[in-house]
Amino acid sequence: MRPLENVLVVSLEQAIAAPFCTRQLADLGARIIKIERPGGGDFARGYDERARGMSSHFVWVNRSKESVTLDLKIAGDLQALRGLLCRADVFVQNLAPGVTSRLGLDHGTLAARNPGLIVCDISGYGEGGPDEQRKAYDLLIQAESGFLSLTGTGSEPCKAGISIADIAAGMYAYSNILSALLERQKTGRGRRVDISMLEAMAEWMSFPLYYALDGASPPARSGADHATIFPYGRFAVADGEIVLAVQNDWEWAALCTKVLRQAALEKDPRFKTNSLRVMNRAALKAIISGTVGSLSLEEVERRLAEARIAYAPINTMTDLWEHRQLKARGRWRQLETPVGMLPCLLAPGQVDMHISSVPEKGAHTSAVLQEFGLGPFGV
Repeated sequence: MRPLENVLVVSLEQAIAAPFCTRQLADLGARIIKIERPGGGDFARGYDERARGMSSHFVWVNRSKESVTLDLKIAGDLQALRGLLCRADVFVQNLAPGVTSRLGLDHGTLAARNPGLIVCDISGYGEGGPDEQRKAYDLLIQAESGFLSLTGTGSEPCKAGISIADIAAGMYAYSNILSALLERQKTGRGRRVDISMLEAMAEWMSFPLYYALDGASPPARSGADHATIFPYGRFAVADGEIVLAVQNDWEWAALCTKVLRQAALEKDPRFKTNSLRVMNRAALKAIISGTVGSLSLEEVERRLAEARIAYAPINTMTDLWEHRQLKARGRWRQLETPVGMLPCLLAPGQVDMHISSVPEKGAHTSAVLQEFGLGPFGV
């Protein structure tokens, strides 16, 4: 039996944050009924066509769900959704601020009919405060949380290559829902979970916040190098690039003697501590690059492994598809989609995971409404 078997989740979701949350719940066996608008449905379906004609974003976060199309501007369809929520264990939504309250789908209204319901609202800024009604998307929260101010080079900030603000919010929604389900086992009652994308990212920004405590200077943008530890970052080798990480003075000594083969460098007064190495990073980077730049990736990896210094090649997406460790640990499965079978990854920590198809928009409307006795709305 999977951990969330017999848990019914109804989601009024779009884009990434809420769908990513509910996909985690689906992976643990929960039944996810995804409500979509007639016409285009979840707008993430149209982000791209790179997954053999389907949106790469949509395939990623919408496996193992049932799609029901309802037009919530129609009284009958809205009533059908309310009927589903009377039977649900969890309701997850990330519509624009205020929409669900206007529709009578807020926690207070829903809990009057279903006291055990857990309602998870995901928004950019959370309920209350001057920014409550602001719409938010991933890149905007990367900016507002200060992430962009730390990421990039000295001359230009850069966004993360993935939707980290959405992912952060989705994972906090997921963990809070699991907590609420455990709480409900003791109390018999559900509760509201209010997840803010800004607060999720602010939590992830806590190290630089403390680093810049009391008006101190924040970590500088440092490209692919660590802002406050060095040498920890990207170095060119003769036939590629590698990232290496020296975390302490023992590893610094091993780098000098076993990798660079310059034992005297360990005692150089410019580099005796991490703070000094950061302060003099340009000079030290030139020294390291002067040695590893003439060596092959294979030789540099061999030396680093012998010195017990952490390293990683800078892989492409092609490299990741073929990664030996993911294959060796059996992390790949096959996923049914409307365009045929696609590979998919098991979520971390899971081996006996519930995985079923990515749904066509509205594919389950008639069956779900008939199952719950809600009439032929939205078909």
